[in-house]
Amino acid sequence: MEFRHLQVERDGRVTMAILDRPEKLNALSYALQQEIEAVARSFQLDETTRAVIFTGAGRHFSAGADLTDTERPQPDTRLGALRQSRIGPRMIRELVRIEPITIAAINGVAAGGAACIATACDFRIGADDCRVSYPEVPLGMNLSWSALPLCVHLIGPARAKRMVMLGQQEDARTLLDWGFLDEVVPASQLLETGSGPTRTTP
Repeated sequence: MEFRHLQVERDGRVTMAILDRPEKLNALSYALQQEIEAVARSFQLDETTRAVIFTGAGRHFSAGADLTDTERPQPDTRLGALRQSRIGPRMIRELVRIEPITIAAINGVAAGGAACIATACDFRIGADDCRVSYPEVPLGMNLSWSALPLCVHLIGPARAKRMVMLGQQEDARTLLDWGFLDEVVPASQLLETGSGPTRTTP
């Protein structure tokens, strides 16, 4: 599959998947979700890759689902519409199934569907200025994409309720304390390789 909105860079045993719609804050259009689903599936028979890193191009990881997506195809049948509506949960399911270690390197904002992507990864490393939120409920929308169980698994039911019901952006210090993030590093070191980042308190 040819990727238009996702950069896939391979360096030895590490693959970097970069959400690449910076002019839209890497909002998750239907096409981008399809590409993430496809790249996730590509690792099923991959015998080389040992780690996959997901991050966003530009200042932010992703602003979440693209509610202004004008390129989304219009299905001719109800069945087609139903299958199209399931792209988000399918994408998250494929991310969870990736066999190599998966890491979300969170730069800037990760909102809604982007937070779902982060929780589907094995580990989450955040820049010291990153922020994560689930804004769906304050916007009058359902939290879908199998997001709630993943969030509860990471931070427990009480904190998950706070994140989901209030929809507030939580900062790196809070996310680290809650266990949502595994590490926090200076933004300039987020994608460094070699010995890896050092755990810090922002």
